[in-house]
Amino acid sequence: MSHASRNLLRNSVLVSMSFFPGTALLAQSITVVSFGGSYARASQEAYHKPFTEETGIEVLLDDYNGGLAQIRAQVETGSVFWDVVDLNLDDATRGCDEGLFELIDPASLAPGLDGSTPQEDYYPDMLSECAVGLILYSTVYAYNSELIGGVHPQTLDDFFDMERFPGRRGMRRTPAVNLEFALMADGVPAEEVYPVLDTEEGLDRAFRKLDIVKDQVVWWEAGAQPPQMLADGEVLMTTAYNGRIFNAQVLENQPFEIVWDGQVLDSAHLAVLAGTPRFSAAMQFIEFASRPSSLAGVGRHIAYSPARRSAEALISTHLETGVEMRPHMPNTPEHTVRAVYSDWQWWSDNGDEMNERFIVWLSR
Repeated sequence: MSHASRNLLRNSVLVSMSFFPGTALLAQSITVVSFGGSYARASQEAYHKPFTEETGIEVLLDDYNGGLAQIRAQVETGSVFWDVVDLNLDDATRGCDEGLFELIDPASLAPGLDGSTPQEDYYPDMLSECAVGLILYSTVYAYNSELIGGVHPQTLDDFFDMERFPGRRGMRRTPAVNLEFALMADGVPAEEVYPVLDTEEGLDRAFRKLDIVKDQVVWWEAGAQPPQMLADGEVLMTTAYNGRIFNAQVLENQPFEIVWDGQVLDSAHLAVLAGTPRFSAAMQFIEFASRPSSLAGVGRHIAYSPARRSAEALISTHLETGVEMRPHMPNTPEHTVRAVYSDWQWWSDNGDEMNERFIVWLSR
């Protein structure tokens, strides 16, 4: 079914529901899928629980590690048991093109706190046909300061320096971010990373750089793993999501340090699975979750920046510890001196090919 046909059908369903006020209450629960750990807990506190309090609709939380495989299987078989999924923009874009997600009308979303339209209030690329932006986060690398004596790592280059900093490294088992890190550590300026990756020579260069650490890498898949690996001394340093390291620092008093140099900024988005029988309740959830107050709520539980401009003013301190949040946010000017903004279009176009090449490289 085309986007237009799907949208017309859904609109007719919503119009028909308006004549039966109790219809939306038939969906007593929806299943929302996210990335688990401290990020999922922050989302629960910021907008899952308040949504249930406002609507009476229970939010059942499930975990996954990203990608479209499980979503595609549900939609293609007509057995949709997830309703809303938290995902990166490249997956949201590819999934939308494949008809895996419902269209979202920006007019159904709350305005900005200053009265601006959603289109004006959202940062660029945070509002798309099938997804609404939630947060900006970054992949950084971090180390346990108690395990490193003398000079501490300060640049992305240090992550690949096995002579000055011998020891095991943690990296996510995916080409995304690892390729960007490799090129920047090899001297490629942040603004030239994707043009270089667009060439065969650039890809070869990135994988050669990864070869330096490959034999010492402990691969991780879930965002909760890197802080645990650092705490256990399993690795000397590891790539990680900045918010996971922040929470380990302030909630668990872990002696972790973040190296912001070369961070890769990315974003998380919500989309509704095509064909969900709980469509109305899922769309209610999208509207609630995308309110500026909801997005800012996430940023008061974990160091991820809201995807809407007007939400920034609502972020002050960490709700549990009172720590000022702005210095820990990934999009603060001092943290973006040498940062790469993940090119969702490049990964949407090249993701499958990169995944295949990465698997071959791992098996060598």
